Amino acid sequence: MSTFVAQAALAAAGLSISCLALAAATLVQDVRVFDGKAVHERRSVLFDGAVVVDAHFRGPVPQGARIVKGAGRTLLPGLIDAHTHAFKQFDLPVLFGVTTQIDMFTAVPIMQQARRSMAAGQNAGRADLFSAGILATAPNGHGTQFGVPIPTLTRPGEAQAFVDARIAEGSDFIKIVLESGGQGTAKMNSLDIATAKALIDAAHLRGKLAVVHVSTELDARAALDAGADALVHLFLGAAPDAQAVDSLARLAKRKNAFVIPTFTVLESMAGVGGDDLLGDAGLAALVERDGAATLKARYGQAARPQLLATPKAVTAAMAKAGVPILAGTDAGNTGTLYGISMHRELAALVEAGLSPTAALTAATSAPAAAFKLGQRGCIAKGCKADLLLVEGDPTRDITATRRIVEVWKDGQSANALRDTKRQLVAQEQSGSKRQSLPLDGRISQFSDAELGSPFGSGWMPSTDQFAGGKSTVKLDVLPALPDGQVPLAVQASVAPGLPFAWSSVAFMPGTTPMQPVDLSAAKVVRFKVRGDGKTYQVMLMGAASNRPSSVPFVAGKEWAEISVPFSAFAGIEPTAVAMLAFSAGPQPGEYRFELADVRLLAE
Repeated sequence: MSTFVAQAALAAAGLSISCLALAAATLVQDVRVFDGKAVHERRSVLFDGAVVVDAHFRGPVPQGARIVKGAGRTLLPGLIDAHTHAFKQFDLPVLFGVTTQIDMFTAVPIMQQARRSMAAGQNAGRADLFSAGILATAPNGHGTQFGVPIPTLTRPGEAQAFVDARIAEGSDFIKIVLESGGQGTAKMNSLDIATAKALIDAAHLRGKLAVVHVSTELDARAALDAGADALVHLFLGAAPDAQAVDSLARLAKRKNAFVIPTFTVLESMAGVGGDDLLGDAGLAALVERDGAATLKARYGQAARPQLLATPKAVTAAMAKAGVPILAGTDAGNTGTLYGISMHRELAALVEAGLSPTAALTAATSAPAAAFKLGQRGCIAKGCKADLLLVEGDPTRDITATRRIVEVWKDGQSANALRDTKRQLVAQEQSGSKRQSLPLDGRISQFSDAELGSPFGSGWMPSTDQFAGGKSTVKLDVLPALPDGQVPLAVQASVAPGLPFAWSSVAFMPGTTPMQPVDLSAAKVVRFKVRGDGKTYQVMLMGAASNRPSSVPFVAGKEWAEISVPFSAFAGIEPTAVAMLAFSAGPQPGEYRFELADVRLLAE
């Protein structure tokens, strides 16, 4: 989940649903239909207003109805992304055929605004949203690092009050976190099993589903044993044990649980790109620069495709055991993007062993049934007229879902929305400008008057306080060095409590803080440093990353010049850089270093 949830919450009420075609009776003629479960090779489907009137229409064309040719095409229910974090880019999902998002953690105002829009029948320009709202986690646990103050739990006795508060806010289900870190991530606090079970029981007492975030087999088994309705992630691993995998699948089946593997984000964690969605011109034409940077970025610092062996094996075993598999992307995270990532998730499910038809079921009727969403994820009389028309046959070639002809949301065509987005993307590309670098590359212009720079909004302190941390930093300008460069002393105090604690000085290349800039002209960042002998990090933050990529360096007692190639910052797209920082942490303690002559160089 991104660090910009709070800002997005403030904007949630101002979303536009312009550019939609007015609803009218529409007849899709002679089309292959995947109805959410089965394939029908040739049918005509009539929908009027927001519902399907006849899924096997054989009468005369109704007067005034719009006719859409279906020959050679397939009509699907609108796709349901069963795991997102919906806090921004609200226009994107529908453009790619995702008409419903099941959100696993977002700001409460966003959830409540979506609920109001849906109830008023005014949500045609956005995917419908069913949300957990605030997740259940431990103090300083996963979910607390994103800049939104949230209630946490420490003991079972707090469970019922927590669940009741979420329901009062409008949560559709309860999301529970079992996560202590690992696979290259920092250690963090986690709920204990007793508290997780109490939350599950409390949710069930109120008639709500309780789904659990896990990242290890041990936690997956514990969650299922505790009565969880679902695992909303699988876990990485290079060497799956066949007996353990089958045992876990049997346990999930016995407990009547469902599973959302979230391959898209697991691939990001493994540093793997999957297939190139942006290599498809039709999809890329709908993705703005910030979105492209997010999609291309990766959590994993190096490609380790072997780590995907375990989730693939578990998914195959679950499917064989009859455990419902749901397609979910974890969109909102690095390496994912709303809407478009569903097309990668479908392909990943097929690669894990599901048939294309089973993968489509995982993105339509299966999540509708699992989350009790009513008449959606289906094409039948009375089903919601959320529909996706594609060229070809995705029941044989799953990548055909990417060849989108038209999307309907609440019976209204999204073609005008798609056209508008294409125009915006084309304008952005035509007006895109790479940031030119100073002749000497120097971006540090420190003086008693200002912490200046030749472009951008300059240098400033940056700490974990916005995420609830207590770290501090003090910046002092020092006398000039013999070469005329003015050093900056950075006195950092990193406080305990957060798994990603930091205290830093940061350069913002945009005219406003965290505005992305195309720094692809730079290939190297070079700087001079001295200090207390401790290890620090030079970090780049991408435009839509929720975590920076870092490279360590040691600040020794004598001045030293350090060069770091941009290629060392794994997962960062240089065309959309939002911040360059020199940081202390995450280990608590007192730090001091001096920084001078920071340059961005073309070679």
